[in-house]
Amino acid sequence: MDLSHILLVILLTPLAAAGMIWLFGRRRGGFAATLSVAAAAVVAGLTLYLLYAVWDGAAAEDMSVRWLTLGGFSLSLGFSLNAVSAVMLFVVGFVGFWIHVFSLGYMADDASKGRFFGGMSVFMFSMLGIVLADNLLMIFVFWELVGFSSYMLIGHYLKKDEAAEACKKAFIVNRVGDFGLLLGIILIFWTFGTTQISALAEAARMSPGLVTTGVGLLLFCGVLGKSAQMPLHVWLPDAMAGPTPISALIHAATMVAAGVFLLARVPFLFTAEALEFIAWIGVATALSAAVWAFAQNDIKKVLAYSTLSQLGFMVAAFGFGSLYGRTEPAVAEYGTYAAFLGAGAALFHLTTHAFFKALLFLGSGSVIHACHHEQDIYRMGGLLRRMPVTGVTFLIGVVAIAGVPYAASGFFSKDAILYIAHLTNPAAFGILVFTALLTATYMGRLFVVTFLGEARSEAAEHARETPWVMWLPLAVLAVYSVLAGYVALPLIPQTLLPMLESAVPHPTGETHTLLVAISAAAAGLGLIGAFFVYRRAGETDPLRARARPLWMLSRSRFYFDEAYDWYVAKVQQRVADILSFLDTFLISGVLVRGTAGVVGLLGIVARLMHTGNVHAYVWWFFAGILILGAYAFGLLGG
Repeated sequence: MDLSHILLVILLTPLAAAGMIWLFGRRRGGFAATLSVAAAAVVAGLTLYLLYAVWDGAAAEDMSVRWLTLGGFSLSLGFSLNAVSAVMLFVVGFVGFWIHVFSLGYMADDASKGRFFGGMSVFMFSMLGIVLADNLLMIFVFWELVGFSSYMLIGHYLKKDEAAEACKKAFIVNRVGDFGLLLGIILIFWTFGTTQISALAEAARMSPGLVTTGVGLLLFCGVLGKSAQMPLHVWLPDAMAGPTPISALIHAATMVAAGVFLLARVPFLFTAEALEFIAWIGVATALSAAVWAFAQNDIKKVLAYSTLSQLGFMVAAFGFGSLYGRTEPAVAEYGTYAAFLGAGAALFHLTTHAFFKALLFLGSGSVIHACHHEQDIYRMGGLLRRMPVTGVTFLIGVVAIAGVPYAASGFFSKDAILYIAHLTNPAAFGILVFTALLTATYMGRLFVVTFLGEARSEAAEHARETPWVMWLPLAVLAVYSVLAGYVALPLIPQTLLPMLESAVPHPTGETHTLLVAISAAAAGLGLIGAFFVYRRAGETDPLRARARPLWMLSRSRFYFDEAYDWYVAKVQQRVADILSFLDTFLISGVLVRGTAGVVGLLGIVARLMHTGNVHAYVWWFFAGILILGAYAFGLLGG
């Protein structure tokens, strides 16, 4: 079987599983779970094979089938495999498989397990389609399928109002961003005459003047939605209303990763002005989300805001790295691959983040399951003694996201981002270092309050380690969270660089020592400070008691939700009411029904004239002669 056929199997396997579940497994939870997990296992195995094949230099010819032809326009469905897509396929397939395995335990007692696993398979199919697509229109089709899948899975708990509101919010907010993305794709086709990514790269290289700032910003609208960047970030924390495995799938390797992956696929479509705007949006999101995380008591929402912040790091890396890659020093140091510096750093952090964020979310799911669905961290405590595997693996995830030097993969990828900021923008570098300090602090708070101290509720007192089907994925992801940086970093300059067509910059000499010291200080101060501040926490947040203004600032989330609520209620709803009035009374009433009424009235009058009386017809005939005569002699009409 050649690589093209393997790609087809990878894409269609979860779709086939979803179809079988829909036909035969909606009320047979065990059958649906087995089929969905088996499909995920096939995908994980084949993506691992593809990763090694690409690593050895194998390549697949692009596989394309014409789908639609309208005049001179044709739309093809095609696949593209290179090292970037191979790595992303592995991340989606591997992490997705272990989330499926974890779900066997977490969703064991759920009455709608069949629907859940069917939705998981649709989600996997949609994300794999985004990774494999070779043109922007096909990416958009799967992009929308990811949105539909998230709507279905976030709202899995049908009887919870919170879940219903969250899935609607996610769907609507993403439609705002996706509208901009669609306009960008239309503008690209209008400008370049194609949406094929390889053809666009060549056209942009031959005619760089065709690339405009507007195109880049419109494409970035889609990233604002899917990767939850400000100001379209508001849906992601609310999405925690869905089952915890869905939170892990959304935050780790699928939905939110799609936006960053899209940027990395088409870095040549962004001007310097667009890149700078994108970079500062990433910086603002990273810092703001880190601030907001401190006032969250829900274990999943703390992790949700950490995802927002880490996505901000990735977006900032893409923007600043791509800008730096166009300068002469970058070209001298990195050669022809300098233009892909930002994409390389963003993808590197996306990959390591997928492992440790999936670990953290599944760890939170293990805690929630053991504490009988209690999610308030101030009603936990002392869980490290009662759940040692979950506690230790969760600590590894905390160390990774905190960026403790050489302790886990998060340090290596975050260090690359800080290095890019150090090279390009001192102000952004300072903000991102401060954000790294905040990250270590609120993640230290999460671990200390949840796992250390004494149990603060009966649920925590009786918590026990979850079954092996739930802690085994934690152990595997913990290993990858530690080793991913060590395995990837040494190979990037020699082997993966020319294949990925990207670069992950890494400092050397004094710069390296400086950045390691800064990372160590940020991680150390944050984790140690969190330990001393929160180690004796009761059932209330010490920050709220000791620094209430700061706690209120964090709790406010800068009033984005309130601003949107006001806009919808006071502006959008009133505009909708006016449009509804115009539609009902002016268009439907006057223009449509009024016109029909006038015609009907004329018909009634005409029928009344047809009396069947010859004398009446003579008088009408005589009146007509008089009117025509008057007109002919100028007595009527001038």
